[in-house]
Amino acid sequence: MWSEIALFPLSQVVLPEGQMQLRVFEPRYIRLVKEACAGKRAFASALLNPYVAQQHQDRIFKVATLVRVTDFSQLEDGLLGITIEGTERVLIEQRWQEEDGLHVAKARILPAWPQLPYLAAHQQIRDELCTVFQQNPALSLLYPTPQWQNSNWLAQRWLEILNMQPPLKYQLMAADGAEPTLDALQHWLAADAEPASSAG
Repeated sequence: MWSEIALFPLSQVVLPEGQMQLRVFEPRYIRLVKEACAGKRAFASALLNPYVAQQHQDRIFKVATLVRVTDFSQLEDGLLGITIEGTERVLIEQRWQEEDGLHVAKARILPAWPQLPYLAAHQQIRDELCTVFQQNPALSLLYPTPQWQNSNWLAQRWLEILNMQPPLKYQLMAADGAEPTLDALQHWLAADAEPASSAG
């Protein structure tokens, strides 16, 4: 079943059960937040593709994440600050812009990633993410009850925070499950752990 949603395009992603803090200042996005909080129209966080022109139809990747506003406040600089939580992934079928430039789409909900068993091979993925949280208190505060034994949750949080080429990030978040992300993380972390070969 298709429904109409508004889009908040970002260079970052938030996935189901993920949390993100945003500063909102453009009038079109202030309207988006007001409409969402009033229950008039849901909205989704959408990942931008920097490799295509701004007005191109592929400027926004087609898999996005429905979100809900969990908190809002006026920031010290006078701007609106909101915290959003990802709920479900959606597939954008059609997209257009309203008069003020707000992106709107027809989209349908995608199946949730199947639950995976937490394996011994995922321990390093967990440990490294735990270290990232410890080093970033603001990030840690967003997750008062982290799901350290949930492989899907670990994969999704890594996808949100890792710096990588947007097409690769999109490929992983658009997959039917967490396996491609977990496999990639195991490969990257193993490569980082390898000692540098000595010269001579």
